Amino acid sequence: MHTTTDSRPAPERVAERAREIMTALSRDPEFSAFTAAALKYDEAWTCFTGFPVISNWDLDADKRPLLTEGLRALALKAAVYELGGQDENMTEIPIAVPVDEMMHAMIAQPQLLARIANRIGIAVIHQTDKEHHDYTTGDYTHTAYVHAWGSPPERYWVDHTEAARRLDILDGKYAAAGFLRSGKAHTIDFATA
Repeated sequence: MHTTTDSRPAPERVAERAREIMTALSRDPEFSAFTAAALKYDEAWTCFTGFPVISNWDLDADKRPLLTEGLRALALKAAVYELGGQDENMTEIPIAVPVDEMMHAMIAQPQLLARIANRIGIAVIHQTDKEHHDYTTGDYTHTAYVHAWGSPPERYWVDHTEAARRLDILDGKYAAAGFLRSGKAHTIDFATA
């Protein structure tokens, strides 16, 4: 269930706190190790429905800018959690699908991320069954982002409706190659291939 934006902290306050969090993250002594580990996760980046919604997706060219966007999303969520009375449901603000996928790569470094979060005094909130991929230009997330860093790059912050359209295109291409249900099944018999 979505929490209304009326009950969330003002986007301007979230933006200010998110910028502070980003600064603290970047100054942490383990930040370089954390980013290196998150970027090395690329061998496990096999999602059919996250990164591929980016036009002309290229892991090598896109992973560093996506890391920045994932960190910004993490900072926004941490700020909402802190300023919104530590309400986990409220904290699950809408995030664009590719950016959310990058957050998964960051969360796959739990020890490093936990130590950094503890040192800088933030909570990392990301629960798959509560996350929202219905990010839309002009929504709460977008407004807070704009106040913090200016307009988000549309390459990565793909609106929900456009992401759904792209996923339909991808699903058709996957099916033609024998991958069904957006990669959740396939028709490849390795014994006969």
